[in-house]
Amino acid sequence: MRQLILGNLNYSSWSIRPLLVARRIGLPVEEVIVPLDFPDTSAKLKEISPTAKVPLLIWDDVTVWESLAITEWIADWAPVGAVWPEDAGKRAIARAVTSEMHAGFPALRKACPMDIRSRSETPDMTEALEADIARIQTMWDEMRAQHGAGGDFLFGKWSAADAFYAPVVTRFRTYGLPLTGAAAEYSAAVLEDPLFLELEKQAEAEPWWIKYTPDGRSSGYLKPEG
Repeated sequence: MRQLILGNLNYSSWSIRPLLVARRIGLPVEEVIVPLDFPDTSAKLKEISPTAKVPLLIWDDVTVWESLAITEWIADWAPVGAVWPEDAGKRAIARAVTSEMHAGFPALRKACPMDIRSRSETPDMTEALEADIARIQTMWDEMRAQHGAGGDFLFGKWSAADAFYAPVVTRFRTYGLPLTGAAAEYSAAVLEDPLFLELEKQAEAEPWWIKYTPDGRSSGYLKPEG
């Protein structure tokens, strides 16, 4: 069995990161979505995942959980240069900024949950949120200036770093957060990428909703139109 277990594409940023990597390199794997935050979600995931979370890669007798670990597994499977930059220096920096995304930006995550198909009011600009936005602006500017020759992405050619920052790009759009210069141009390139546009259509077509409130998260099914 070869499956990539995912949460809702519209809401699960951790799921779409390795999914974009897998699709980019053509990994021959079945994509399985487990809708999040339903009463039976945890029970379903506990049957297959050691953490009861998504994403999860099942590849024959190997089970890999956690988005960055799955990405590295795909990088080992794929041709050299398909997932990370071929140049060793660029590759190290790409992994560094990817790890920074993986572990950082808590204020942005909390104030601006990923919701690809929605457009929401800009949240109150706290000092912590402002710092996260400033760091992303600076990072994207610097990566494009120092390593972006030859393409529209952070390291010119597409890499896993762009998959990990794609959910961040959608947050800037969803909540009307400010970007300027090279960072704004990079954001536009991500949103115009055919692979992202395909994912966006799938996210928009999903029949589930998730709401975030001070009391926690809730979920349900969208009512059919008409």
